[in-house]
Amino acid sequence: MPEHCNEIIAKSILRKHKRIDSWFITHYGMNLYRGCSHNCAYCDGRAEKYYAPERFGSSVEVKINAAEILARELDPKRKRKPFKKSFMVLGGGVSDSYQSPEKDYMITRDVLKLLRQYDLPVFILTKSTLVERDIDLISEINRKNGALVCFSFSSVDEKISAVFEPGVPSPRKRFDTIKKLRDAGISTGMFLMPVIPFVTDTPELLESAVEAARDNGLEFIIFGGMTLKDGRQKNHFLKVLHDYDRTLLTYYANLYRGDKWGNADPEYYVSLNELFYKITRRYNMPLRIPPKFYKNLLSLNDLAIVITDHIDYLQRMRGFQSPFGMASWGLGRVDQPLEEMKYKLSSIKGIGSNARKVVSEIIEKRSSRLYEELLFYKR
Repeated sequence: MPEHCNEIIAKSILRKHKRIDSWFITHYGMNLYRGCSHNCAYCDGRAEKYYAPERFGSSVEVKINAAEILARELDPKRKRKPFKKSFMVLGGGVSDSYQSPEKDYMITRDVLKLLRQYDLPVFILTKSTLVERDIDLISEINRKNGALVCFSFSSVDEKISAVFEPGVPSPRKRFDTIKKLRDAGISTGMFLMPVIPFVTDTPELLESAVEAARDNGLEFIIFGGMTLKDGRQKNHFLKVLHDYDRTLLTYYANLYRGDKWGNADPEYYVSLNELFYKITRRYNMPLRIPPKFYKNLLSLNDLAIVITDHIDYLQRMRGFQSPFGMASWGLGRVDQPLEEMKYKLSSIKGIGSNARKVVSEIIEKRSSRLYEELLFYKR
């Protein structure tokens, strides 16, 4: 347990995105806790913008009425419109639903019971082996409506993890839990993020992570570099980095120069992405959630947004410019069913000739040859 748990009463739980999130394939997310006992040195949740507890890592606010509120929010009798079809996401970048207070409060387990009751698919992102406790519920949801469980890593190196993820089970223990999930028929993936500059971004460590993912049966990797927002997040991380290797501080001063969103120099991300793409290509490891998990779940409009968004990402990972990001943005502004716009695609802002061919194919087949070729390294 963290040093201190503060019980709070939540007014709402379910958070709706303006457009479908193509990273998690979701319209809906929820944070059942505020703050996180994992105390990862790099955690973005420590930044002031998230209104997390000031003693982030040692203090957690527990939304003790979360299941009660969510039950009302999920009740179809209280909704004017049905929920959009997508995964319901538990956990995220700022609060793990399976952090240590969950052992006693069991809020996440109660939420899973609700998702099972209302026949909703679930996507879980965690660093915690506590998810093993709920394999029974997750398996039921998976058989009926689909479930994905992803584990987050900054690397698979045990010593580095102990320094930068002090409240988290070791990579080896996380892989043990992944095996139990897979044995129960539950699909799993890796979120290799954030990769820590000059610490976990070496070719050797990146390849060891991809190799471990393959050897443990993970079906995809979601990859990303690290952001450092000025304020609590950056100050805390630099203290940890100083104790780990103070010679790196100068490199960080040159790499992170106060960008509003905490981004590093753009050229760093470009070179990092190109390196990682070359490694994953050797292992044939998909860099986005494969369509078999969602193509029959989403509406046609959302499917087209996700696929074009993924194509854009995969092309940029290869170092190419892409028009598909604008196409995805344009599709997100379409109000009418895409089936009705088959012959009007050129009227959608952001869709040029290449994107029009892909979207037409999605309308016809709910798939894209270009997407499959990029995702599975066939071109």
